[in-house]
Amino acid sequence: MSAFKGSVLVAGATGRTGEWVVKRLQAHGIAFRLFVRSGEKAIRLFGPEIIDRLTIGSVEHPAEIRAAVRNASAVISAIGGNVTDPAAPPPSAIDRDGIINLATIAKEEDVRHFILVSSLSVTKPDHPLNKYGQVLSMKLEAENEVRRLYSEPGFTYTILRPGGLLDGAPLQHNLLFDTGDNITTGVIQRSDVAEVAVLSLFTPEAHNLTFELIEKEEVSLASLAPFFKQIHS
Repeated sequence: MSAFKGSVLVAGATGRTGEWVVKRLQAHGIAFRLFVRSGEKAIRLFGPEIIDRLTIGSVEHPAEIRAAVRNASAVISAIGGNVTDPAAPPPSAIDRDGIINLATIAKEEDVRHFILVSSLSVTKPDHPLNKYGQVLSMKLEAENEVRRLYSEPGFTYTILRPGGLLDGAPLQHNLLFDTGDNITTGVIQRSDVAEVAVLSLFTPEAHNLTFELIEKEEVSLASLAPFFKQIHS
């Protein structure tokens, strides 16, 4: 039995983190839909049975967002711009304006929960990553708007700020959570970020919270849920 009732829209589901979000939603038995740029890639990743759950589009286009979020109970956004491709839209278009579009329209469509995968060090304008179109500063502006929109009664947000993203199996590491952008370095498996994002749907301690997360030593775990208690202890 799923711990979350309702359908979750995964934005950016064909990215490496988004793919794991879908896998962890499946593991928890939570209903979901996908908002993706490429239907072909989604079918390649998740199989032809995913067709009925797809909305094709971009966070740059409000009408496509509205079609995607309609009837969703929650959004998990794993969207991030490609900062190394000169032909790709700049971070201002995706990591800031696109996410703000997504959150604004989701709120208008009465989507009650918004979960955003952001980044470590977004409050540090001198960080080296900001040489790529001020990407961290763009993410912070998007965070601020998500917090503003989803702080109203009846709505909740969770903003995850993971360290450097790695590809590996979930539930393999102890994690460190903190708030205030105090963690300046570290790495984490994309799969564990995805697990925490999914847990945030139905973990009250995660609601209306922005926090950093990195991995510590390797260990086999049954659930990452207890790590939320680090923040509130």
